[in-house]
Amino acid sequence: MALVVICGQPCSGKSTAALCLAEALKESDSNSTIRIIDEASFHLDRNQSYANMTAEKNLRGVLRSEVDRSVSKDSIIIVDSLNSIKGYRYELWCLARAAGIRYSVLFCDVKETQCKKWNEQRREKCEATYDDPIFEDLARRFERPDRRNRWDSPLFELSPYKDNIQKSSASIVDAVSYLTKRVDSKTRDVKILHPTIATQSTRFSEANSLYELDRATQEVTNVIVEAQSQSIGVPLNGIPLGQGLPTLNMSRSVGLPELRRLRRTFIKLTGQTSLSGPPPPSDAESAKRMFVDYLNRELGTT
Repeated sequence: MALVVICGQPCSGKSTAALCLAEALKESDSNSTIRIIDEASFHLDRNQSYANMTAEKNLRGVLRSEVDRSVSKDSIIIVDSLNSIKGYRYELWCLARAAGIRYSVLFCDVKETQCKKWNEQRREKCEATYDDPIFEDLARRFERPDRRNRWDSPLFELSPYKDNIQKSSASIVDAVSYLTKRVDSKTRDVKILHPTIATQSTRFSEANSLYELDRATQEVTNVIVEAQSQSIGVPLNGIPLGQGLPTLNMSRSVGLPELRRLRRTFIKLTGQTSLSGPPPPSDAESAKRMFVDYLNRELGTT
C-alpha cells in the first residue's frame, strides 16, 4: 500500500517518529499490515555499520533488499534509518514505483548541534550512540530532502527539538491521512506510483517469450515453404515438424504471403491474450505446437 522513508541526521528522533507513525497507523481505519524496517531488525551495530564506506554500502543493500521483499499492496513499510543520501532515497522510490504503491518521506528536522548534544546524553545513559568521528562524518554527508524532488515528495517535516514527537503531531497526522486515504478517479491529493516498463520484470520475461514465439513460428513457416516447394504445388497432408509436435495437415497449397499473414495474426493474438492472462509460451516447442494448431484450424483441417 505504501512505503514511508524516515530521514534525518543521526540522533534526530527518527526511531521515535517511526514508532509514533506506526502506532497512529494502527489506530487508524487502515487494515494494512504495518512494519518498521531498521538496523535493529538485523541486530546490526550502528558504529560497525557506518565504520567505512564498504560497511555502509552493505547496510544499505541489506535494508533495500528487505524493503524490496516487503512492499506490497496490503502493507505499509516504514524504513527507519538515516536515509541521508538522495541517491539512496531515489532507489527506495523506485522500489515503491515498481510495486505500484504510495510513497512519502518523513523528515526529522533538527540542527546538527542539537543532534550531537542528544548523542552525548544517550552516551551518559549508556544507550546506543554513535562514536564522535562517525557522527561527524555522517552529519557532514547528510543530504537534506527537497520536496521538489519526486523521491522526496510528499515530504512531511517534524521538528523534534521544538515540539515533542507524538502520535498527534501535525506532520504525523497529515502523513497518516495521506497513507490511508481512499482514492478514486477524482482524487488529486494522493499520488500512487505506477510501474513503468523499466521497472516491470514481468514485461522483461514477456519480451523473451515473444522473441521465442517469433523464432518458433518462423521455423514452422520455413518447413512449410520447403515442403511445398518439394511437392511442386500438390496439397500436402501430414507435414512432420518434429518429435512431440502435432502434424500439420493442409487441404490446399498456401502461398508465402498468406503464411506470413497467418503468422502475424497468430503472434498478435497471442500477445494480446498475454496482457489479460498468462504470458506467451517461453519455449520453442510450446510455441510451435500452438502455431500448428492455429494453422490447422485456419486452413480447414484438424
